[in-house]
Amino acid sequence: MRKAVESAAGAGPPPGPSRPEFWRSPLRGPRFTAVFGLVLLFGITVLFVTGLLSYAAYNPDLAAVNDQTPGKGWLGFYLFSWPTSPYWLYRLTQGVHVTLGIVLVPVLLAKLWSVIPKLFEWPPIRSVSHALDRLSLLLLVGGAGFEFVTGILNVQLHYVFPGSFYTLHFYGAWVFTGAFVVHVAFRLPRALRAVRHRRGEPAAGTEEAAGLVSPRPTAPTISRRGAAAMVGLGSVALLVVTAGQSLGGWWRQTALLAPHGRDPGPGPNGFQINKTAASVGIRPSDIGPAWRLTVRGAGHQVDLTYEQLLAMPQREAALPIACVEGWSTPDQLWSGVRLTDLAAVVGHGVDAPEVLVESVQRGGSFRSAVLRDNQVRDGRSLLAVRVNGAALSPDHGYPARIIVPGAPGVHNTKWVTRLTFGEPA
Repeated sequence: MRKAVESAAGAGPPPGPSRPEFWRSPLRGPRFTAVFGLVLLFGITVLFVTGLLSYAAYNPDLAAVNDQTPGKGWLGFYLFSWPTSPYWLYRLTQGVHVTLGIVLVPVLLAKLWSVIPKLFEWPPIRSVSHALDRLSLLLLVGGAGFEFVTGILNVQLHYVFPGSFYTLHFYGAWVFTGAFVVHVAFRLPRALRAVRHRRGEPAAGTEEAAGLVSPRPTAPTISRRGAAAMVGLGSVALLVVTAGQSLGGWWRQTALLAPHGRDPGPGPNGFQINKTAASVGIRPSDIGPAWRLTVRGAGHQVDLTYEQLLAMPQREAALPIACVEGWSTPDQLWSGVRLTDLAAVVGHGVDAPEVLVESVQRGGSFRSAVLRDNQVRDGRSLLAVRVNGAALSPDHGYPARIIVPGAPGVHNTKWVTRLTFGEPA
């Protein structure tokens, strides 16, 4: 291998992008690259942590219906059961995850542009450690592109990729994170030295230049500070047109990148939805007079009509809906029957167990979900029949839906037809 490397080095790079003089931008340099790299180091670390929190919010080990990722093994770890307090926790963590991911796009593109010459350096491999570094770079660039693109497509509910977004994003995140850790281990010391260097970029061909400084730069049309400011302004612009979907209120008007076509209009039910009744095949007969709620548990089964459900003690809870796409609603006033009261109907006491929630929904994902016992026992966890003083609309889950503090939107199951307490899902 050594002889092959020495032979390739002696022959010199082939014509084209492998020659240093091919790249002529005067902006490239180790300090310019290091600034973007350190911003990404912080930002991607936050994305990783909030991504793990998003995964934990599904209580993935509770039941197979909560997480259908095949062969996840030890990659499917999470550190704690998802809490119900503070009730806005998922709204915060997922809002940060999605908004920050979009805001970092200009920084990521600028970083990739600044290191393009390194992708074509000659010889391609100089040692075993260099080969590992190159492999991590390939996985890093590919993984970053995959994660950012699939994440943005998911925010727009535009599923053009094959398979489940949930599974693809999960495995893509681990590939990207592994490559990111290796890359940081190799490059962080150099990046810190470059940022501390205050005398501009080093001369081309020196070790400090790291192959990023052009030996034949063209005349600059913008300064490095100006270029960095443009990247920063791009991120600020994306923040402005994204963050409103999580902040709510007046700021929602600025959320141009929020999913479109999901606003049902004014009135008590006039707040954003994640899926319509028509999109998942709900028929009028499914939620008409013949609808029944079946409650099972402790060897008992009770079938309730809509009128019987309304006759039970009604409670209220002011809770938002927060979805994986990053959008959330302000607090809505829900009313319905506590899950603990429904568990008591079939013989469970104050220590109500977990519950399998099933919907009449035929198509699409998350037709059922399992809620952990701490979620069931929270007094704000309801089988809701009304919102903001009005009956639920079909798109909001009429005749009854789950609402649980802190749970992802898809676990607030709509069009509920069966609750099974304490039995294997």
